[in-house]
Amino acid sequence: MPIYVLLAAVAVAIAIPLALVAVGSGESSVFARRQEKGERVDPTSYLLEGSVGERVVLPGLSTVFRGVRRITPAGIIDALDRRIQLAGLSMRGELLLLLKVLVGIAVGLGTLEFFDDRLYAAIAGIAGFLVPDTLVGSVAKERQNQILIALPQVIDQLRMSVEAGVGFESAMGRAAKAGSGPLADELRRTLQEMQIGASRSEALRHLADRNDVGELRTFVAAVSQSEDYGIPVAHVLRVQADELRNRRKQRAEERAMKIPVKMVFPLVLCIFPALMIVLLGPAGLRIVDALL
Repeated sequence: MPIYVLLAAVAVAIAIPLALVAVGSGESSVFARRQEKGERVDPTSYLLEGSVGERVVLPGLSTVFRGVRRITPAGIIDALDRRIQLAGLSMRGELLLLLKVLVGIAVGLGTLEFFDDRLYAAIAGIAGFLVPDTLVGSVAKERQNQILIALPQVIDQLRMSVEAGVGFESAMGRAAKAGSGPLADELRRTLQEMQIGASRSEALRHLADRNDVGELRTFVAAVSQSEDYGIPVAHVLRVQADELRNRRKQRAEERAMKIPVKMVFPLVLCIFPALMIVLLGPAGLRIVDALL
């Protein structure tokens, strides 16, 4: 067996457990799940009931992670951590970087075995190196889009609850309990930060920092200013809800105006050639017959 085939197999064998740990770490831990149910959690039982990745694999990889961060150029791990945060995952940037390297090595060596061409192997290795990063970026983009879509409805729920006499934190709790998806998860995390001692402004600022949605940042800034200047929260929520609905309408109109431009390319490249063949094909054949 060629040595590069053996190396590719080893890279795949290492990458699969790392991928499983990464996926498993994206789920809520035992501690978080039992906290959401209102149960008291003993730290010993938390350590014993956690998954294998939480109890064994991740602590064992801490030394590896420190070495990876030490030899990696500054800023790369931070960028990966930011992308992971936007995707709502709980894995670390070092783990994603290791997955990228292992997948790139496995794909490159596998391509070298099948095609026996170093250029193809290099291109395939680079593509394999970029695949995990691309997948995480796609998940992050979809998650941020879901937050943007759900934000106007959540603000309307907050407004109705506050106008009915419910406190802002209680209104957030009701919206998080009634909703589902990334925004509801973010609201629950924000409430947990408030419960452990963070102020409302600080917890909301963390909410905006964890995401990359401009409308969410505007909403957080407006609520924080209302608290600083004594403006009624219900009025701020009403203004924000109206503004977000107008922005959503403008985005829909903008997308509708782009449709004719986007249709030009498939129309010219796909439909017109077929149409010209159908219309002018018989005439062209007759002309050729007449000339011959």
